[in-house]
Amino acid sequence: MAVAPTRRARARRAVSSSALALLLALGTVYGVPAAHAAPKPTERSKQKAAAETERAALARKLANLKAEIGKTESAKEDAADTLAESEEAISDANRTLRELAAEQSQLNGKVGELAAEQLRLSATVAAQKQQLAKLLREQYVAGNEDRIKLLLSGDNPNRINRELQLMAYVSQSQARLLESLRANLKKVEDNQAAAQNAKQELDEIAEEERQQKIKLEQEKGRRAATLATLSKKLVTQRKEAGRMEQDAQRLDNLVDRLNKLIEEQARIAAAEKARQEKLAAERAAKAKADAEARALARAKAQAERERLAQEAKKAGKPAPKPLPVEEEPKVAAKPEPAQGGEVRDEKSPRPSEVALAPVVPDGVFAKLKGLLPLPVAGKVEKRFGSKNADGVAWKGMVVKAGGGAEVRAVAAGRVVHANWLRGYGNFIIVDHGGQYWSGYGYNEALLKRAGDVVKAGEVIATVGNTGGYEESGLYFEMRHQGKPIDPAGWVKF
Repeated sequence: MAVAPTRRARARRAVSSSALALLLALGTVYGVPAAHAAPKPTERSKQKAAAETERAALARKLANLKAEIGKTESAKEDAADTLAESEEAISDANRTLRELAAEQSQLNGKVGELAAEQLRLSATVAAQKQQLAKLLREQYVAGNEDRIKLLLSGDNPNRINRELQLMAYVSQSQARLLESLRANLKKVEDNQAAAQNAKQELDEIAEEERQQKIKLEQEKGRRAATLATLSKKLVTQRKEAGRMEQDAQRLDNLVDRLNKLIEEQARIAAAEKARQEKLAAERAAKAKADAEARALARAKAQAERERLAQEAKKAGKPAPKPLPVEEEPKVAAKPEPAQGGEVRDEKSPRPSEVALAPVVPDGVFAKLKGLLPLPVAGKVEKRFGSKNADGVAWKGMVVKAGGGAEVRAVAAGRVVHANWLRGYGNFIIVDHGGQYWSGYGYNEALLKRAGDVVKAGEVIATVGNTGGYEESGLYFEMRHQGKPIDPAGWVKF
């Protein structure tokens, strides 16, 4: 004959069932993956799209500048121009591959950190689950005693008070444990989401690397075929009188126009800085005035309360209720910092509008005279002022170096030009402030874009023989106020 379960047994079973339900619910949050959802755009893709938008705006400005220079010259078509498209594409592919490799390395480090954090969180959650299960088992063994039963038991009031306090402590401890467990489970979810995002970004990078490698090989083959076709024409045109002088004039025109653009952007940047400083000063003055006004109002209110209290005391009346304290005014949310930490509002110029403004204060670069390193290791073949067969003097120097060798910036500054230029191939110019510039030509690849800030010694390009130059090497020149200067007086050989 079956025996009906007692009331106490039913209570224990109810407690056990609720404990099991709680653990199953928590286990579901932690252990069961969320339903499959369409992949969201990664942070990398969003940031990349924003950066490309700004770069495109700057690129249009520089392309217009380059087109204006092309209209003013009467030089006939150069055979090297036929190579321009493939040489630019090779440069772009190499730069993209280098950037992707750097991103991949950074993301791999992040993935390692996330994995370590996941292990730590998993161990913490497992320990907290065990602790919660232990508490629930102890509650089950102790029965389903609750506060109402204890109060109605008619036991000693002191004992009841002690038991209620103990139950309150236990409840608080359980509540803290549950809250901590929920917080850690949320951290686990966030960690898993971050790890998934990082994995998607790594997959994006791997696919982009594959495509860029294919593109690079195609462009190298295309350039080799074009060189073979144009070899005789290139040799003939290199020997033409005045060609080197035409190329130098083209570079002079580029420098003049860049100088005007940079001066304009420097004015924009200075005006924006002054405007922001004025706004900050106005906000600070208003905040100070508001604080002083509130302090004065509080002092007056306090004096009035004291006066009323004194009058009530003399009249034998109860003290009046205190006046409500004035609330602090809510402060409007500050605009979110833009990428790079700068605060922008709708009236602020876009980054592309000040992307070429100097970043190095005047006078800094001038102190480095005689201390600059050679941008690439190699033998100096052509020196500043030496003349070619046509009697045209070199405005810079040529350093013979192996293809692919790293070219480094001689000092800190901002890249103001990174593009193909007839006679110089893939050419990059760095503005060092104080109207001092350094230029690097014949490169196989330009690893920086216009607007990028570079550090002293940072790799900015790789050695090549673009622009129709016969051998692998680097063309290096320096300018002050737009005029070429002898690098030998600045570079430490």
